[in-house]
Amino acid sequence: MKKVEEFKVNTLQDFQELVDKKDMGVKKAVVNAILNNLKSRRKNIHIMSVNCLKENSIFDITLQKEHFVDTLNENIKYFEEAEMYEECGKMLKAIETLNKGR
Repeated sequence: MKKVEEFKVNTLQDFQELVDKKDMGVKKAVVNAILNNLKSRRKNIHIMSVNCLKENSIFDITLQKEHFVDTLNENIKYFEEAEMYEECGKMLKAIETLNKGR
């Protein structure tokens, strides 16, 4: 398993703002974590860590494997808009693979 992305922010609110603004770095971290864990047997996958510097806390974000397809489907449009077509292809292939396993 590859190391997950760690986001360093001052406060948890700063991270929430990244999510609300649909930050592409957050989206890439989520998608890459899914793609790197397609064959995992674990039900919950560690997607990213959020290091809140002022709060001196680290939050680990996980995603249940049963939500992989929905999460990929939700994110693919942002990758299309950014013209990241190679990543879109990987996402579509992953969705197809995951749907076969259902």
